[in-house]
Amino acid sequence: MPDSQPQQQPQQPPRNDGAAPGPAALVLGGARLADGRTVDVRLSGGRIEAVGTAGSLSPGTGTRLDLGGYLLLPAPAEPHAHCDTALTAEIAGPVPYAPEDIQRRTTEAALLHLGHGATALRTHVRISGVHGLSSLEAVLQARIALRGLIDVHAVAVPRVLTGAAGADGLAMLRDAVKMGAAVIGGCPDLDPDPTGHAEAVLDLAARHGCAVDLHTDGDDPARLARFAAMAGGLRPGVTIGPCSGLSRLPRDVAARIADRLAAAGVTVVCLPQGDCAGLEDRGARGSHGAGWAPVRLLRSAGVRVAAGSGALRDAVNPVGRGDPLEAAFLLASRGGLRPEEAYEAVCGRARAAMGLPEVRVEAGFPAELLAVRGDGLAGVLSLAYSRVVVHEGRMVARTSAVREYCDSAAAVALDLPRQTRSQDGDEQP
Repeated sequence: MPDSQPQQQPQQPPRNDGAAPGPAALVLGGARLADGRTVDVRLSGGRIEAVGTAGSLSPGTGTRLDLGGYLLLPAPAEPHAHCDTALTAEIAGPVPYAPEDIQRRTTEAALLHLGHGATALRTHVRISGVHGLSSLEAVLQARIALRGLIDVHAVAVPRVLTGAAGADGLAMLRDAVKMGAAVIGGCPDLDPDPTGHAEAVLDLAARHGCAVDLHTDGDDPARLARFAAMAGGLRPGVTIGPCSGLSRLPRDVAARIADRLAAAGVTVVCLPQGDCAGLEDRGARGSHGAGWAPVRLLRSAGVRVAAGSGALRDAVNPVGRGDPLEAAFLLASRGGLRPEEAYEAVCGRARAAMGLPEVRVEAGFPAELLAVRGDGLAGVLSLAYSRVVVHEGRMVARTSAVREYCDSAAAVALDLPRQTRSQDGDEQP
């Protein structure tokens, strides 16, 4: 019998007795949960309909997917991407910014993130300069084309919002919100008046009811303290990142700033896999190089900390992967977090930073899931090769990896998978 029921009873309660549901149902069979149980999970209508003991649930006229040997988790989300500049590291000459180039790069980058497990993505898009709003328009077109595969949320990112030069930036930012930018961004560190820049963003966000997501290195404690004072209580939420400069401040100073950010309810998105395109010319402004935010210090102060990918094979990071599990791996291996805490940074905290509903592998929750071959969370963060991604209740991506060893006594003794040989003696892949 199923052992998980919806938290709230819908008008027509789902059948949780193992009987056949509607034709669109998908049953994930024999999956292992983080708590050690092996279960069947039935999905219908974009939500988890039931969770029961292995073999107890039927898909009816739907589909059953065997996930024996896989760990089933809530799907991660990507809170800090730069799809408009992604995949440009090896382009000879100037990077093309025609709308069709932006749309193609955004689509390809989003699908890379999806293949790794992220079913929602927040991408920061430049809206200033000679390209105006064309990059944002192209990203919004890609978002439409990707609907049903991955949710794409666009952040409009102006450069200068103060002084005479800032008038155009403010007008463009207002137009970006009308076009469909879900989040208002900015780069205070690159504005001659960083505090004025942050004030302009927060004011516009308050007027339009938009979330805020700002790029900042975070190496100026007075500026961060003023920002925290301005941002307190703003809904639907304020996020900053990557804040690597906090790690270069004296610990007592950074701790005081962390307390203020926590009190203001500001989320910090760190980038364990590298830097991001939002601060690519920070060197001209005296930055001391790459790094990432002091995650344990921030968490101990009560700051909500999420983790993102940042640059994806562009001029800032030519080897970026866009893999949330790699970000969690780095948080666990180098950031001092337990595997559960590290995964929460790329999953629950990332989703909350993006204003997405919570996901649990329980009946009634959204069917946003990631299955990774392995027995436990620490293992899948170390060897996350084979993955199955579920978005809105259907499988949208699958990656399968096969590792084989040559025929040897050691492989035979350990019962390892071995390469096969054809009849003429040639090895087969």
